[in-house]
Amino acid sequence: MNRDFGVFINPERPRYSLIRDEVLTTERLGFDSVWLSDHVFGLVGSPANPFYECWTTTSALAAETKRVRLGQLVMCNPFRHPPIVAKMGATLDSISDGRVILGLGTGWAEDEFKAYGYPFEKPSTRVRRVSEAAQIIRKMWTEEEASFKGHHYEIGGAYCSPKPVQKPHPPIMIAGSGEQLTLKAVARYADWSNFVAWFGSPEAFSDKVDVLNKHGDAVGRDTGEITKSFAVYVLIGEDRAEAEAKEAYFNETMEKRWGPGFDRKAPLRGTPEEIINQIGEYRDTGVDYFIVRFMGGDFQREADVFSALVLPEV
Repeated sequence: MNRDFGVFINPERPRYSLIRDEVLTTERLGFDSVWLSDHVFGLVGSPANPFYECWTTTSALAAETKRVRLGQLVMCNPFRHPPIVAKMGATLDSISDGRVILGLGTGWAEDEFKAYGYPFEKPSTRVRRVSEAAQIIRKMWTEEEASFKGHHYEIGGAYCSPKPVQKPHPPIMIAGSGEQLTLKAVARYADWSNFVAWFGSPEAFSDKVDVLNKHGDAVGRDTGEITKSFAVYVLIGEDRAEAEAKEAYFNETMEKRWGPGFDRKAPLRGTPEEIINQIGEYRDTGVDYFIVRFMGGDFQREADVFSALVLPEV
């Protein structure tokens, strides 16, 4: 098992069995974790596309798996009241024998908020809500009777039993790259960070690490304690021809989604040897943990190649 690599699994699927099979492949191949996003609409093509709800699916996968850790990239904080999230997380950590990583974010898909009747508040308000949510969840996981009074949330005498299996508590990830508020919240309350999903250069990642370190210094937190994750698109081929075919497929599918002129490159792309070198570059700039998303159109093949030819070398 490689403890530095997890796999993102797409919940926008016509059948749960497709999600389950990819998760079981991930576990069999020795990856450390699986991650699901938290949306209620389809994101590719039509909003009517089937999209499996994040926490229900995570819970089902806990029963299907034995070893792999279970994360969310990330739960939309406004969709669920934080004390209930604390209870849900503690329950699933107990059921799964300590395999939960709890990801929190502000949410961004305004149409989902409006359709489901949630107010879509300004970004700064949503970030402050995440900060308070992380505090509430941590208190409920570690205190016998938790109380908290913030600007957005208040609890009093809240019990959460059984407690999580992981001690002192399951890791809490706060996702986002905002330098004034989000990274300050990461420095104060998070065990994991995720600055940006899918794209980004090593230099951009390094810049965010520098900002996080400054916030850590300001609040007296050693940010070396924070696992800095990078959720990243991967295009892998066993040889040059296969790698080029994967990149062509990626470009075609992304143009269909975003329109002609799409020209962004997957950060990890090419042959296994090239990807090993690219991983080294990101590690040199502060990445502790990679959450890979295979984008070449053949999950099984790409996961097999990555597991066999990249994981043993990194």
